[in-house]
Amino acid sequence: MDTLSGVSTDNNNNTVNPDECPFCHGIGFVHPLLNGQPDYSQIIPCKCVRTDIEKDKLAHLQKYSNLGSLIRVKFENIMPQGRCSDTLNQKRFERAYKAAVAYAQNPEGWFILEGPSGSGKTCLAAAIVNRRLERGSPAFFVVVPDLLDHLRATYSPSSDVTYDLLFEQIKNAPLLVLDDLGSQSSTSWAEEKLYQIINHRFNARLPMVVTTNIPVDELDERLRTRLTETELSHQYLLEDNAITTNTGYNILNQQLLQQMTLNNFDSDRLEIPPEQRLNLKRAYDLACNFARSPKGWLVFLGANGCGKTHLAAAIANYRRQKGEPVTFIFVPDFLDEIRAAFSSDNRSSYEELFNNVKKAPLLIMDDFGEESATSWAREKLYQIINYRYNDRLPTVVTTSMTLDNIDARISSRMADPRISTALAITAPDYRADHVEESSQEHYHGRRKKTAR
Repeated sequence: MDTLSGVSTDNNNNTVNPDECPFCHGIGFVHPLLNGQPDYSQIIPCKCVRTDIEKDKLAHLQKYSNLGSLIRVKFENIMPQGRCSDTLNQKRFERAYKAAVAYAQNPEGWFILEGPSGSGKTCLAAAIVNRRLERGSPAFFVVVPDLLDHLRATYSPSSDVTYDLLFEQIKNAPLLVLDDLGSQSSTSWAEEKLYQIINHRFNARLPMVVTTNIPVDELDERLRTRLTETELSHQYLLEDNAITTNTGYNILNQQLLQQMTLNNFDSDRLEIPPEQRLNLKRAYDLACNFARSPKGWLVFLGANGCGKTHLAAAIANYRRQKGEPVTFIFVPDFLDEIRAAFSSDNRSSYEELFNNVKKAPLLIMDDFGEESATSWAREKLYQIINYRYNDRLPTVVTTSMTLDNIDARISSRMADPRISTALAITAPDYRADHVEESSQEHYHGRRKKTAR
């Protein structure tokens, strides 16, 4: 009998059972072909058995994955733009969807999905797991409160699994998905167990997917520092319904700022040297391009009065005329406001104010670095900058400081060429020119009066 030539013949002309495999006739193995002829010195599983083996392996992986009913959730049956009707949130979801597909192909680092309940973060996480299972790679999915319950249950004498065995399985899973982080009961025991798992995977650089319905930077500090480590972690906000722009700290309604437009910005200051004039024209062109299409970050550095606030306000006024939401803050005043809100009994007021700025569709931060350099202020500013950096939210920053004198955690994001364009404006204070002109006019006026 030729078992692999593709011809199912019985040398004795016996009737072949139609239910049997035509290649191995139910034996389960065949001889591989060598130069077109069966190699009788070897045997390999027949393809009918290999199919069963693959099915058994997938079933085993699915059981190990702990997905339950989520085993049916695939990328193919998820809408790439999500189910939210808001355009901005649709763009956010689509970006996260594409990133999730890419991550499922090659899971490296940590993939963090943030958003309210129903935003689709669990579906994306489950789709990542299912794609890995289809490729024959194991992944373990667990809801964080359930995980902690399972760990507690192992202390019972009647438990089928020991604590050490379950804990090691979770810590060292080839790909771990922690769903609904932050929804667990906040006890010292729970926080310690989660930290041990996350810290172990952090140190070992093991791939992990995390979903949470609260901002990552509001988690326990030990977890937050791990989950926001930029070289390892990539954060995606799926949906945000809390954005508002008509707020007291949004100072764009001040009359002086309203008068600052791109049309009345003087980029041809004849009294300054040509190289400074070219530099100022470069700043003006960057502002015009950003105003037309706000993408990434634009950072203007320079002395007080060089024109950086005018350009920032002009960008904001241009976008507002287009009907787009803009939040413009003077950083020192903003910090004073959140300090006052934080110290008051109304903690929700602080959280609303802080989150509205942090998540604004377009944020302009004027005079960054002029605030008192307290550790609290630096931490709040870092949380805003880091959130917007990870979510790639359009941001304009003006500062009279150099990047070297700004907190390294912040300056490294401002200087990242993948998202940010930073330009030091070299033009001097234009207000000094006006004062000098005024003084000269006053002086010449007095001479004329004296001559009379």
